[in-house]
Amino acid sequence: MMTTANKAATNGQGAMLTPPVVSPEEWEAARQLLLVKEKAHTRARDALAAERRRMPWMEVTKTYAFEVPQGKTSGKASLLDLFQGRRQLILYRAFFEPGVFGWPDHACRGCSMVADQVAHVSHLNARDTTLVFASRAPQADIARLKQRMGWNIPWVTITDSFDADFGVDEWHGTNVFFRDGTRVFRTYLIKSRGDEQMGGTWNYLDITPLGRQEVWEDSPAGYPQTPTYKWWNWNDNYEEGSEPDKKWVEITDVGEIALRAPGAQ
Repeated sequence: MMTTANKAATNGQGAMLTPPVVSPEEWEAARQLLLVKEKAHTRARDALAAERRRMPWMEVTKTYAFEVPQGKTSGKASLLDLFQGRRQLILYRAFFEPGVFGWPDHACRGCSMVADQVAHVSHLNARDTTLVFASRAPQADIARLKQRMGWNIPWVTITDSFDADFGVDEWHGTNVFFRDGTRVFRTYLIKSRGDEQMGGTWNYLDITPLGRQEVWEDSPAGYPQTPTYKWWNWNDNYEEGSEPDKKWVEITDVGEIALRAPGAQ
């Protein structure tokens, strides 16, 4: 059966060759066939994240200084300071500086799209993880840009060779670090098209050394893990040391039992 889209030319490229239109039963059968591959893709992604958690670490011994907001002015912070006391740091190099298309009104269009899709950082914070953006623009310009675009991501200014040392001086990229006391380790880097998937809480956690920290994950012995779903919360309701709400535990227990029942989808 030919659809309207088959008949209409698009952008001067001729008619779209769209898929056939089928019955509800045929559509569901096709979906089930594709679902097998999608589940395999999900399992492969989980296995890759498990392998990522076993990557070797590189200790960062060089000292770096960043310009950070401090009241109505700005101050200095070290790489260690950027963790904000948490164990994991995800640091995205965003291009907002002289010479970048859009300056001084906008950051790079691609980096801005990444910023637009970042989930509420409180969910990462609840997993002992801090997300920070870094550019070479002064803090006054960053503050102005964040206000204009409605971004609440912590955003610092690079003042030294940090970007060159960590492979993000000429292109955007996301570095991941782990803190053990005062020692800092680089654990991962994702860049270029790899950054396309960034923005969601789960994808961010999947590139960290501790992962999502849920009991189903394949992680090395001794890694922190808590029951699945139980730590999830409203972004304004996380409290340090708080226990999962009893009603939420009951709801998720029922849901998980149903999900894992034989024949469940």
